[in-house]
Amino acid sequence: MQSKRDHNGSSTHESSRETLIHPSPLASRSSLDDLDAAILRHLARHGRATNYEVGDAVGLSASAASRRIQALEASGAIRGYRALIDDRLLGKRMTVYIRVTLERQSAAVLSAFEAAIRHVKGIVNCHLLAGQYDYMLVARVADIDDYGHLHQNELSRLPGVIRLETSFALRDVLEGKG
Repeated sequence: MQSKRDHNGSSTHESSRETLIHPSPLASRSSLDDLDAAILRHLARHGRATNYEVGDAVGLSASAASRRIQALEASGAIRGYRALIDDRLLGKRMTVYIRVTLERQSAAVLSAFEAAIRHVKGIVNCHLLAGQYDYMLVARVADIDDYGHLHQNELSRLPGVIRLETSFALRDVLEGKG
């Protein structure tokens, strides 16, 4: 469940969908001061914190914290709020890392791959890389058979893919450090 701040600084709850905040076109903040950085660090660790709690953590009143949070949202520094779900409770017990090599790195091939990967269920992260591989994907799957299906029916059919290399996580040691 997500939290959202109301005008009084209280936390209200929304559905489990991600809430995206679109930056204002008029927002022109190009750098953060120390208080803004402290607010962002606090919210990264405590996304459901009220304005009072954020203010208390960084030495501001709730109303001053609220104004700064709203400015950070408007500037795009805060891109949204979401719940971090334990995928194991949803039957996705295995984390898979997939290194992708494309036939070439032309703008058309990269764009086609990126457009297609957004629709592949089970992929939770996708990063364009510099170096030996073109992309690093992170998938959450139920088991090896589930990954086999993903590999054969989805990943190997993506535009421009000529090679996939896969590693399986044995254990989560540190995840989502803020």
